[in-house]
Amino acid sequence: MSDKPSEAAPVDKEDNWGYDLYPERRGEAARAKWWQIALFGAGQTNVEKTTCERNVYNCFENSPLVKLMYSALKASGCEIDLRRHIACEVCDVSVSGGYDPKLNQIVVCQNVVRNKGIIQGILTHEMIHMFDACRHQLDFKNIHHLACTEIRAANLTHCSFMSAMFQGDASPFRIRKQHAECVKMKALGSVMAVRPDVTKEEALAAIDKVFTKCYNDLEPIGRRIRRNSADMIRAYEEKGNYGYE
Repeated sequence: MSDKPSEAAPVDKEDNWGYDLYPERRGEAARAKWWQIALFGAGQTNVEKTTCERNVYNCFENSPLVKLMYSALKASGCEIDLRRHIACEVCDVSVSGGYDPKLNQIVVCQNVVRNKGIIQGILTHEMIHMFDACRHQLDFKNIHHLACTEIRAANLTHCSFMSAMFQGDASPFRIRKQHAECVKMKALGSVMAVRPDVTKEEALAAIDKVFTKCYNDLEPIGRRIRRNSADMIRAYEEKGNYGYE
């Protein structure tokens, strides 16, 4: 699906944050470990890629959130071309997807995710990063910019009361805070994954500094998506309110 060059361009070490999680981004051929092959059937690269690309295409055709994000990006002058901007690749098993701001590409980890529902979440999450980069000229080297876009992506696509409970990100005795708490923990994990040079304390400080502003910014979805609700459909139907067709 991706038309990126077969050999990755040289990248300065200080710009290479997170690339160790995506070996194909470094021009390396990823190899599945024996236990990944035995337990998860990994290693069938061509089959995995074809399945991943079909699932991605299905999401662009049928997912209200993905279609909404596509419309928002197009209206912002950053229309997505599936072959150019979405890449199914083999990744480190600790991640399921990512956004490469240098190539302006979304990576879907074909060896990790095989479920269309999960791929929908990955695409929407990463398309929020792409939207922020398009609309706000994000500098991903800036820890506060990175923290803000991770807060927004977690806020709009990841956290709900149930997901927070299952992941241990919230307490049932603090109902009013559980969603914000989940968002902070999700954002922290994402910042730490791509910025190994940053300590947990530094990442938390950056998240806290920008949290209120970024947490309250619901564009372009317009609402926090609740689990097992019609929020995705409502958000898609309301896209015209934001000028997205």
